Amino acid sequence: MNSKWWHTAVIYQIYPRSFQDSDGDGVGDLRGIINRLDYLEQLGITAIWLSPVYKSPNDDNGYDISDYQDIMDEFGTMADMDELIAEAKARNIRIIMDLVVNHTSDEHPWFIEARKGKDNPYRDYYVWRDPVNGDVPNGLRSTFSGSAWELDEDSGQYYLHLFSRRQPDLNWENGRVRQEVWDMMNFWLDKGVGGFRMDVIDLVGKIPDQGITGNGPKLHEYLQEMHRETFGKHDVLTVGETWGATPDIAKLYSDPKRKELSMVFQFEHVGLDQQEGKDKWDLKPLDVAELKQVLAKWQTELGDEGWNSLFWNNHDLPRIVSRWGDDGAYRRESAKMLAILLHLMKGTPYIYQGEEIGMTNYPITDISEAQDIESVNMYRERLALGYAKEDIIASINAKGRDNARTPMQWDDSANGGFTAGEPWLHVNPNYKEINVQANLDDPDSIFHCYRKLIALRRNHPIIVWGEFELVEGVPDQVFMYLRRYEGETWAVVANFGVEEVSLSLPAVGRTEEILIGNYDRQSADFAKLALRPYEAFAGRLS
Repeated sequence: MNSKWWHTAVIYQIYPRSFQDSDGDGVGDLRGIINRLDYLEQLGITAIWLSPVYKSPNDDNGYDISDYQDIMDEFGTMADMDELIAEAKARNIRIIMDLVVNHTSDEHPWFIEARKGKDNPYRDYYVWRDPVNGDVPNGLRSTFSGSAWELDEDSGQYYLHLFSRRQPDLNWENGRVRQEVWDMMNFWLDKGVGGFRMDVIDLVGKIPDQGITGNGPKLHEYLQEMHRETFGKHDVLTVGETWGATPDIAKLYSDPKRKELSMVFQFEHVGLDQQEGKDKWDLKPLDVAELKQVLAKWQTELGDEGWNSLFWNNHDLPRIVSRWGDDGAYRRESAKMLAILLHLMKGTPYIYQGEEIGMTNYPITDISEAQDIESVNMYRERLALGYAKEDIIASINAKGRDNARTPMQWDDSANGGFTAGEPWLHVNPNYKEINVQANLDDPDSIFHCYRKLIALRRNHPIIVWGEFELVEGVPDQVFMYLRRYEGETWAVVANFGVEEVSLSLPAVGRTEEILIGNYDRQSADFAKLALRPYEAFAGRLS
């Protein structure tokens, strides 16, 4: 595999609405991001994945786009966007745009035209079907609850929306739609962006009449056309959001020979704390043994035919320290443990804003406190089905998307330094203790652990290119692996529990040097090793 800049990169995701408000309206904006670039340069990241900043009526917080070549009023202007790209570049940071092309907003000019009638030239930009027996065309469901079909009263036809009814799905079988997308992507590439994160890209090959949504038969044909017509001419990163991917499917996307994407986000590990055959709201405890097998599979099975994305968090997922760590007494230790475990694997790591300071979930007591459309719709649907309010709220507190979207906590001033106004979403009250400034001031903070991990990746090819081997024969709560490259071996070990635990692995040997850890440890002899609560470290073996 030819080396690319993104092989050694660390990407930082910004959710603009919640990152930094510069004008006091309670909503984060592009100027706020520009003002915080020095912080990100200090962290050491390579690129920013920017959640959507395009013009949008905000039915789904910017993932419903009404103009791909303009900026949301709340976020600023195209001049601000150009300045952000330039100022980031001056700090050797690239900007990766969120490409949302499975659907548009119902306020996009294409859909406004499409609604005018069956003969409108834009009608076929979207997916329309006649009723079947006076009802919806078939049983396809929206991710946000209910049918994926919405009746257009004027024409008597239904349009498809795999998400909100205000997010009609584009018809990718129409070559004119694809050309519109290529033109838009080239507009941004000409501005100098560093690539695209592709929202639910596995859905664009859908065949709705056959009930096929993900991984449709023409999907890879479309992606190869996209590569040919747009980013294939540029040195950029492309990552696809692919919820149904297996390692074999991921190779189809990311094998360099196929000329599609740089990498994908796979979500197999994300579903490990939900009940078998149920949806994400039906909770079960994480089985660490399952987590080890899933992550090890993705580390080994891609080989040189694909590339991994490494992540715990994003704007759709709860905070990892609250989810699989301990956001109470061992918040610092468990946050560092999760970081060390992930960042020393093979692949490109993604940090979600606030992860690097150990931000936590924000529990609510009533649905009136929730902003997220997915959580609100689920609440109404389950309440109607007879679920107890307390159980629904418990599921939202564990998995709801607002957990990730509370404003960034910069310091201990009002609203955590996020805004001088009224924040669009509640700030977590723990901002007095958990904030950027406190992390910067403390040399043993979570931030400085992330900073060191990023520097290690930059300086040690073993992290980028080394072979991965899961170590068996350890207690279930211990996740241990080896990395090997050019005669060097590193051992990475993490205790996933609050209980102390002992290892006896004489065949592994002992460390020559501890490279990073979350406790004060000078050496490790794996023949007899005691791990403290949530302890993690990496050592070079002698």
